[in-house]
Order: sequence, then C-alpha cells, then structure tokens
Amino acid sequence: MLAGGGKRYFLHLLSAEELTQRGMKAAKAKLLISAYPVFTLSDEWLEELFCPQCGLARWCHVVRHNRVHHTVRWAPRELWEQVAHVDPLQANPSVSDYSRREARRANSNTRYWDP
Repeated sequence: MLAGGGKRYFLHLLSAEELTQRGMKAAKAKLLISAYPVFTLSDEWLEELFCPQCGLARWCHVVRHNRVHHTVRWAPRELWEQVAHVDPLQANPSVSDYSRREARRANSNTRYWDP
C-alpha cells in the first residue's frame, strides 16, 4: 500500500492529438484546445508516494478512474514535460546551496566520523 498526501502536479495537454490519445473524440478535442490552449487534466497527476514496506518515496503517475479506483505507475521522466512550471532537471530555487550540498553529502555512502 502506497501512502501519498503530498503536492499533486496535474498534467497539461497542448494539442488535440494528446486528448484523442486519452480517449476523447477528435471533434471535442479540437473544440477544447481551441477554447483552452492549455488543457489541465483533473484526473491525471504526478505525486510522490511513499512505500512503508521498502521505505522509499518515488514519483508516480496517478490516473483516477472514479472516486475509488486509481491506476498508479512509476512516473517516466517524459511526463514532467506535461507539468506546468516544473523542470525536474533544474534545481529548486527555494533550496539554498548549503542545503543542497548537505543533502548530497547525507546521501553519499561516505562515513565521516564513527565514534
């Protein structure tokens, strides 16, 4: 069982073809894209989910089918291109250089001091 509750990054579509790939009829897809050049999907998002069994948190692509049923899979990097205002390759500007260095240091396998 995966646990969530973090920030959701909803997917954005820019073309009628992307909407038709998700099952929408072509005429309706063209109408929506002409009215809204950027269409936000309310039933698909990226969210960091935590697995208590393995102790890891991973980014997942979540698709809501109804209030109860969801499909969850590991999020491929390409999906981040469909999220507005987020670049996964760019460092978060709200994180200081010191915090970034300390996080890298904590994640390395180097032992600094052992009493």
